[in-house]
Formats: sequence, C-alpha cells, structure tokens
Amino acid sequence: MSHAAPPRSPIGTRIAIIGNTSAGKSTLAARLARALDAPFVELDALNFEPGWRALAEHDPHEFVRRVREATQGDAWVVAGGYQSLTQDLYWDRLHTVIWLDPPLQRVLPRVLSRSWRRWRSKELLWGTNYERFWPQLRFWGPDSLLWYAVTTQRRKHDATIAAMADPRWSHIRFLRLTSFAEVDAFVAGVERSVAPRAAAPTTEEAR
Repeated sequence: MSHAAPPRSPIGTRIAIIGNTSAGKSTLAARLARALDAPFVELDALNFEPGWRALAEHDPHEFVRRVREATQGDAWVVAGGYQSLTQDLYWDRLHTVIWLDPPLQRVLPRVLSRSWRRWRSKELLWGTNYERFWPQLRFWGPDSLLWYAVTTQRRKHDATIAAMADPRWSHIRFLRLTSFAEVDAFVAGVERSVAPRAAAPTTEEAR
C-alpha cells in the first residue's frame, strides 16, 4: 500500500476527526482512511496501556512521541481529541477537521449499546484492555462513559468553536456534522469523489 492519497481528495490528505465519545470518530476515520489510501491513526490506541493506564495523563511525553511518529507522513486520518496535546503536534499541517456533533440524546444510547456489545463479545480493545460495561450504567464517577459524555459535551463544543475562530487555524477547513445521516452522506460523497473512474472504452471496445 502506497499511502498516497488521491490528489483530487475534496478534504485534503491530513484530516482530524473530533467529537464526543461514541459519536463515531473511529468508524468515520477508518472509512475515510480506506477511501484515501492513507494511514488510520486512532489516538485512544496510542494512549491506553494495559489496565486502562492513560499515557496522556501519566506519561504525556510518551504519548506525544507516539502521536508525532504516527503523523509524520503527508497523509493520515486521525480519530480523537486530546486537543490540549495534539494541537501543537499536527494542527499546523491539517487540511480538514471534521467535527462530529450529534445531540447528546443520540450519543448516550450509543455509549450503552457500544459498551454492551464490546462487553458481551469480550472484544479486546487496542490490544490491551477489555470493556467494562456495568460501570457505564452509573451516571457519575470516573469510570462512567455516560458521565463523561454528559460533562464534556459543552466543554468540547466551546473548545471547537474557539478553534474555528482562532487565526492560528485559519488554514484548516472545519466541517461540522450534526447527525449520523449527515455523516453517512458525507463519507459516501468522499468515497465517490476519489473512486477510480472507469477508463473510456476504445473505439474497438465500443463496437
């Protein structure tokens, strides 16, 4: 695989996807990465170590090193926020930021359904950890993704609005998608735009 994104990509070749937990960042990033033939970088996979130890909190220098290494090339699609650490790493090279901003009432059921599915299937996350479902049922506490989703929605919203108005990032194209239907339509459009076009038939082939 060459990892050379098609030159006619309507969103460029260096893309970051941000948003609340369970908004669909990784799913969208993986799909765009396939369409653009670019590396898919999942920040959670770089952050979490066995026992859910978060490098961004306990060893930010190592987390920064991993992110910098993963975004060295000319084409990549990054899923995840961590903006206090990542803005200084690659935002000056970004072409597009895709902000997934569905309403909270659509996000919370996805938090539970995703946690239930991962817990029931014993899905190994990022090669190191397993989902813990029952803590997600609580509406408070450090282990509750429901609590995290509710308490960070406004903060992430305000931080992204501020970034969009910041002259440092005036070179970035910001796209805000507020529904899952918009996301599906958007990624389908990108896939169509970069799909190889069938060569026109020769005179002999057309006969």
